[in-house]
Amino acid sequence: QVQLVESGGGLVQAGGSLRLSCAASGRTFSSYAMGWFRQGPGKEREFVAAIKSSSGSTYYADSVKGRCTISRDNAKNTVYLQMNSLKPEDTAVYYCAAKLGYKSTSSTSYDYWGQGTQVTVSS
Repeated sequence: QVQLVESGGGLVQAGGSLRLSCAASGRTFSSYAMGWFRQGPGKEREFVAAIKSSSGSTYYADSVKGRCTISRDNAKNTVYLQMNSLKPEDTAVYYCAAKLGYKSTSSTSYDYWGQGTQVTVSS
């Protein structure tokens, strides 16, 4: 069992930056691939970024590529999402998720989810 708690969301002006954190419980965090997803108002949940269990290998949605960086610190059981050059269309609830095995862009393949953190980007 893995419990995930996101933090770091908030209100930011367009062009600003935020760093989201996701703290995981459990002793086997390094075994899990981690992903970030988001769900904007009236929209379906969509993939943002993912990172392999042993770190190093990452993947991004085209909409955030070049603006976001996913990273992890296995010693701290934490995964991060650094978001720069934020746009109003980035406004959403951001969720982190965990799965055993390979990283994935599909939300249905993730086993554990956090409660989400709100990111609001004003124009």
